[in-house]
Amino acid sequence: MSSFITGRVQGQWLLRRPNAVAACRIFCFPYSGVGASMYARWPEWAGPAEVCPVQPPGRENRLTEPHYGTFETLAEQLIPELEPYLDRPFAFFGHCSSALAGFAVATRLAEAGLPTPSRLFVSSQVAPHEPPYGRFLAMNDDELTAELAGLTRSMGGDPVPGLLDLWLSVMKADIAAHKAYQIPEPSRLAAGVSVIGWDQDQEVPPELMAGWRGYSDDVRFITLRGSHHTFLDAPLALTAELAHDMRQVAQ
Repeated sequence: MSSFITGRVQGQWLLRRPNAVAACRIFCFPYSGVGASMYARWPEWAGPAEVCPVQPPGRENRLTEPHYGTFETLAEQLIPELEPYLDRPFAFFGHCSSALAGFAVATRLAEAGLPTPSRLFVSSQVAPHEPPYGRFLAMNDDELTAELAGLTRSMGGDPVPGLLDLWLSVMKADIAAHKAYQIPEPSRLAAGVSVIGWDQDQEVPPELMAGWRGYSDDVRFITLRGSHHTFLDAPLALTAELAHDMRQVAQ
């Protein structure tokens, strides 16, 4: 979909090595069906925070590696790779199902007694204790392929049938992980939570995200102008909100 990952080695979980002088970091999880190249249009910094895209196995330059299967397994695989870079305040960002992936990793860090995020940014996703939501979850292969083609165009690429077939298998595995992940009740986080909705989002309208209120003593609801995929362009309004919260984290 993009040349953003050209030259990166197989098995590398972070798109680039984090900057040693960063005051704080935002680790960004990719959307279903794609990889870290979805952040190609994002700046490398949001205020004082370095933007650090995460590249899970089973996609893009890691396409030959087995998919992680569940968000719990993703957390177990990712945490040893992240641990050296959790030496300063950090946050997780996820959009749609990847917000649940970020939450799962944050939860596992707390269970392991390791540093936990100071902020969790969740965009276009209902709370984890609520039933899995979204029309993608019930789509057949043809419908998912059409969605992938549209997403590819949104990311600035041209859909290629053979590659779409490969990305379809990734999206189906991601959707299975999404469907399988649900907790029985809200789980309190030490982190603050910034819940980001988009006023024209037909997939997950902002009003469906109220359930996140039970996850932290510090929950901030933000509604930005745009649709479900507007975040790909890192609009100024979004990066300003990230920078605002990360300045608080960095203090």
